[in-house]
Amino acid sequence: MSWRPGKKPGALRVAGDPETQGGFRAYLIEFLDWMAARRFSPYTIKNRRIELGYFIDWCEERGLNRPDDVTRAMLERYRQHVFHYRRKNAGGHTSPEGQPLSFQSQAKRLISVRVLFQWLARQHYLLFNPASELELPRPEKRLPRHLLTISEVEQIINAIDTNYATGLGVRDRAMLETLYSTGMRRSELVNLRIDDVDIERGTVLIRQGKGAKDRMVPIGQRACRWIEKYIYTVRPLYIDDVDSAMLFLAKHGEGMQGKQLSVIVKKSIEAANLERFTDTHPNAACHLFRHACATHMLENGADIRYIQALLGHADLSTTEIYTQVSILQLKAVHERTHPARLEGRSRDNDAMDEANPADPREMLLAALKAERDVDDAERVAADAPPAAHR
Repeated sequence: MSWRPGKKPGALRVAGDPETQGGFRAYLIEFLDWMAARRFSPYTIKNRRIELGYFIDWCEERGLNRPDDVTRAMLERYRQHVFHYRRKNAGGHTSPEGQPLSFQSQAKRLISVRVLFQWLARQHYLLFNPASELELPRPEKRLPRHLLTISEVEQIINAIDTNYATGLGVRDRAMLETLYSTGMRRSELVNLRIDDVDIERGTVLIRQGKGAKDRMVPIGQRACRWIEKYIYTVRPLYIDDVDSAMLFLAKHGEGMQGKQLSVIVKKSIEAANLERFTDTHPNAACHLFRHACATHMLENGADIRYIQALLGHADLSTTEIYTQVSILQLKAVHERTHPARLEGRSRDNDAMDEANPADPREMLLAALKAERDVDDAERVAADAPPAAHR
């Protein structure tokens, strides 16, 4: 398979057979260029390329080499394929015992197909859109399984050894303090520039977050102190010949990468000896601090719309996962008012319960123990290793 014209050796390939006249490859290249011209983020374009690569591979294996060969019936078969697909095992082979794709992963693959065919129809490359009625899997509404308590957050952060001669412990402490204080995403933290943090005002400018949107968020004094200490005592030791504008630097002076940050957070969790978090996937470790930030603020009375602004959610329904714990208050009312209560409770006890309802934080933790993990945007990319041509 040839390289895309204009790309240097080692660049990422584009799926599709370049020898097929009117085949998928040329349309995919034009579609990705159209997305870039519309200022979609590089992360979104990369994911579209990978997700459509899976679809194009599937089509060409079945002799469907051109978009106009695809019918609604074939798209339904692909939807079934995505549903029954199992992740590859350690040997690199698919196995019936493998884990299925999460709802988010299934939806992303199908959404990419719908968007591609919608674009093909609008550009008049196809007479009709065969994917117009392609149905997505019904969304799952789950609460996070792992939720850090305030004491556990402190335990993890304090487990970092800030006395290393290299000073990297100070950097790691500053990064974790920033994650917890602002609730920002992993990708947003590693892309912070040194001039994005206003220590005097206690604010952070997040440039081109999810959805290519800028937002200003507050940051606490404690996080600011650690960032300040890192900037003046550690960061100068790792600046390369060319001064990097990135705030958090890796060992050799380059900007911190998302996977590096995940490993650091995962090791900090392990160092804190929190047994119930030992099975946390590294790609989900940073999200624990995002969930903790939002949930702890909600428990302390923050309005959900302020949390929405802090997290950078375009849709309030995304933030509302943190309000599902309202069932805990319902449970407290149920215990006080339902006739089938335990015998022996006096009216005085009921009055006391009314005045002192159960601690919502403690009840929240108990309820979330039984919940399963929620796949986040950063863990979706780890569902399966990309094919060689992607």
